[in-house]
Amino acid sequence: MNPDDLNSRYGLPTLKFVEGAGGLVFAEVDNAGGVATICLQGAHIVTWRPKAQAEAVVWVSEAAKYGPGKSIRGGVPVCWPWFGPHATEKAFPGHGFARTMMWQVTGSETQTSGATRIWLMLMPNDQTHAQFAKACRAELIVTVGATLQVDLMTSNLDTEAVEIGEALHTYLRIGDIGTARVTGLDGSSYVDKVDGGQRKQQSGAIAFSGEVDRVYVDTESECVIEDPDLKRRIRIAKTGSRSTVVWTPWLEKAEKMADFGPGKHNQGGWREMVCVESGNALDNVVSVPAGESHVLSVVYSAEAM
Repeated sequence: MNPDDLNSRYGLPTLKFVEGAGGLVFAEVDNAGGVATICLQGAHIVTWRPKAQAEAVVWVSEAAKYGPGKSIRGGVPVCWPWFGPHATEKAFPGHGFARTMMWQVTGSETQTSGATRIWLMLMPNDQTHAQFAKACRAELIVTVGATLQVDLMTSNLDTEAVEIGEALHTYLRIGDIGTARVTGLDGSSYVDKVDGGQRKQQSGAIAFSGEVDRVYVDTESECVIEDPDLKRRIRIAKTGSRSTVVWTPWLEKAEKMADFGPGKHNQGGWREMVCVESGNALDNVVSVPAGESHVLSVVYSAEAM
């Protein structure tokens, strides 16, 4: 559907659809609590800022590339129906196909709180069946206001159980990666992808002095990003998720990726973000019984330190 049709069916005083960068269609939300932009390709939340914050909480690179079939650097990529590389097919896209496919808008509403909610859906089709034979419907329900709630629902339409890996690969805006810390994972086990996939245990808060790529397993804990530079805490509270991924590429890896950009202070855009991803990966992939659904839900909020 084009923006005019979408506005006619789903537009609200706080929600409008526009054609934007790369010819893609975006949903723009602006209400009393917050502002957000969502790309219909990938059901990709590009950015979100609560009105109480001067800086966005969901970060997107100034050098992000937009176009059909391209993944966007930043925002909230939807990793589904697998996380990381495909288990057997190296040619299949990393983190699944959902983040680069067109999703349908299926509903919108203004809630009594003043928040704006939009429903998006990815139905099985010939393209998805070529990479994932099971009949599964993915839905993303995004609720934008002073907080951001994201619900990723997988409905198994098949006649037997299906196994999925998934994550909301969220990029979060910070002042500087060298001073930020992530709490909430003390004592958790993780797979250290920077150190050959070794299993380790977290001790204390996570601080950053180089590349970090860790999958924390068997944890449902809320995580908090403590950011002394922007003088705020970002809270990531989740349900239906047993894995948390923490990632920063650091300088060498970021320089091999042309879409991180220079950042606001020309020190590299990678310094101004950290990924804290809620999902189900590795030990925690989910088996969804035939005819049933699984929901991964995350609420993001920010507060002054």
